[in-house]
Amino acid sequence: MASVLEEARAVAPVDVSDIALYTEDRWREPFAQLRAAMPVSWCPESPYGGYWSVATHALIQAVELDPATFSSSWENGNIVIADPPPQSNLPNFIAADPPVHTAQRKVIAPAFNPSQMAEREKVVRQRTRELFDALPVGESFDWVERVSVPLTIGMLCILFDFPWEERHDLKRWSDYGGNVSPETASEEYRAAWMAEMQAMLARFDAEFAKRKAMPPTDDLLSRMVHSEAMGNLNPMERLANIALLIVGGNDTTRNSMSGLVEALHLYPGELDRLRADPSLIPNAAQEIIRWQSPVTHMRRTCTRDVELGGQQLKQGEKVILWYISANRDESVFPDAERFDVGRDNARRHVAFGHGIHRCVGARLAEIQLCTLIEEIVGRGLRIEPTGVAERLASPFLHGFVHMPVRILPG
Repeated sequence: MASVLEEARAVAPVDVSDIALYTEDRWREPFAQLRAAMPVSWCPESPYGGYWSVATHALIQAVELDPATFSSSWENGNIVIADPPPQSNLPNFIAADPPVHTAQRKVIAPAFNPSQMAEREKVVRQRTRELFDALPVGESFDWVERVSVPLTIGMLCILFDFPWEERHDLKRWSDYGGNVSPETASEEYRAAWMAEMQAMLARFDAEFAKRKAMPPTDDLLSRMVHSEAMGNLNPMERLANIALLIVGGNDTTRNSMSGLVEALHLYPGELDRLRADPSLIPNAAQEIIRWQSPVTHMRRTCTRDVELGGQQLKQGEKVILWYISANRDESVFPDAERFDVGRDNARRHVAFGHGIHRCVGARLAEIQLCTLIEEIVGRGLRIEPTGVAERLASPFLHGFVHMPVRILPG
């Protein structure tokens, strides 16, 4: 029986954290209902406990611009819908509020400034060309395994100055770091998670020790170890920040690269538009980020009682910002379901967040996607499915585990 408090709330008709909505690709209609009738709604029961959903573009931006009321801090609950067990509730600069967030972000941000990005773009272009040169034509292969993962993991190796021959470790640690499915609550999974995170920390601590003994360089590990804000982190803080950078620098771009293939298959005329007018490619990169929404949500926690969208939220309650819904908000993006490479406001997506927590590596992700699209267009390729894609079982990351495809000449 619903409590008096719940009866006074707009109770969502569907638990939009249900993993089946994402593995079965059935998430669109539930969010459309919420945007139309309940832009802020309460879900009293879910595998993650009760939570508020914020479903519209404007309200999500409003929450993101008020970090004093809507906290990201690990001390208040962290940034994902799942309540992490104590051993995995770790402090990092995205799961932090000012001033800690501000100081630590300043350490990382220079690695993504325009001059750094100009150099990164050269490497991205070279590696993307080499990868496409080696892809089979006319034969079925897994796009995730052969394209999306190598391109994004390769960039992580560059950002960390991490050995390429150990790239598979980065991929495995990324998968563990980004998984928030209900199965992660099992004792078996937690034990495996802890073992992997300890292995990751040990490996990166060896790299930190090397950097500390060397003059500062431009890689992220050197920037961290030689900074005042991050140079003396405790082991759990080091672990958390490395996990954040691996997941943020890999999973989101990886899933957009895979989503691009699905979008071009569903809307083949858009590839023809890009061939006819390659100047649309930068906008197409923004549009696939919007259309795919590789990060399904971010969480905030109320630091005080507050009114939002006509609802009364209580201190301590979790608030889920559904980016995947905001990026389908028809009041902002007309015909929002369509993948439109010429969409004039594609850049208004919130896939990278908004406000102080906007993704620090957003520009690098855009460069990687632009380069991928340029190779597909420039080589005159079409990419068609050869089987059913397997989607991620996660309410946090929106993407693919496997995607069988075949490349054909245009």
